[in-house]
Amino acid sequence: MNNFIKQSVNKLTSRLSPIVLTTLQLSLMLTLMTLTMPSFASDDTNALTEFSSYSQGSYSQGSSAQKTIGAPAKQFSQNEQLSQNVKERVMQGESDQSNHKALNITREAHIKQKQLQAQKLISANFSKKVNDSTNSSTVQSRSYSDGSFAIYQGYTQLIEDYDVDGFYQSFSVTFDADLITYNPYNQAIVYAELYLSENGGPWQHYYTTDDFIIYGESSDDDYEVYSTLSQGFNPNHYDVLIDLYEVGYPNIVASYSSDDSNSLYALPLESSDYDAEYVEYYEEVHVHGGSNTALVIFILALLAVLRTPKLLATAK
Repeated sequence: MNNFIKQSVNKLTSRLSPIVLTTLQLSLMLTLMTLTMPSFASDDTNALTEFSSYSQGSYSQGSSAQKTIGAPAKQFSQNEQLSQNVKERVMQGESDQSNHKALNITREAHIKQKQLQAQKLISANFSKKVNDSTNSSTVQSRSYSDGSFAIYQGYTQLIEDYDVDGFYQSFSVTFDADLITYNPYNQAIVYAELYLSENGGPWQHYYTTDDFIIYGESSDDDYEVYSTLSQGFNPNHYDVLIDLYEVGYPNIVASYSSDDSNSLYALPLESSDYDAEYVEYYEEVHVHGGSNTALVIFILALLAVLRTPKLLATAK
């Protein structure tokens, strides 16, 4: 079969001019390039798969936020830095779940858990202080401070939407917690629990901040949490809720949610397993037949060239 094909090619090529032969050679080269290009696309796809294998759970970072009103470029730079830090955590295999920053429980269950932990701690302290007149029923659940706490404002920013479908895998939550006292220089150590509610459903815990300090009613102690949802969040609209706690005490001292600000209402979010980054690639086509395939393609191209003058003559 191979000898027959080769003899046929030799007979046909002997009748062609050098110009036609050059044209056929170029056509053959382009055909072979098209067949080999999918291998590069396959490498890109493998690289994307390798990266996504690290994306388990959710990744967040909290930090004291600087005022960026009137400075969008500065805000963008800060989000870029936070995004880079999150990606480094992904590559290291760290997640909010592994660091116990995210708990797969509802807000109601989380509050009950804190109360039970506080009761155990009070009982342990009481047993160590037999001569102390304070008992578990009279222990204060708030600090010695005579002030009260409040969250003055909270807002969100949508950051990354790779597939441009309107649902974001990365977003930030920024809030300003205040300690309202007679002395504006008083300070308190606090932390916050953050929750998401999918389309009006139950509040699900997604992040616990580190401890941070608030100074009276200062507007310069905002706290920002940057999060990337990596798995388990359907494309939908999510509300945000923030519970503020004073360190060492089990009761919520202030709350702020989508009921207080539209900025925390109906955020279009999804996890990164629904938000794959678009990668342009060529579809790989597997053709069997080895070296015979190239010869067949060459003959087909050759026949097309031979038929062209006849078609032109017929048209005239």
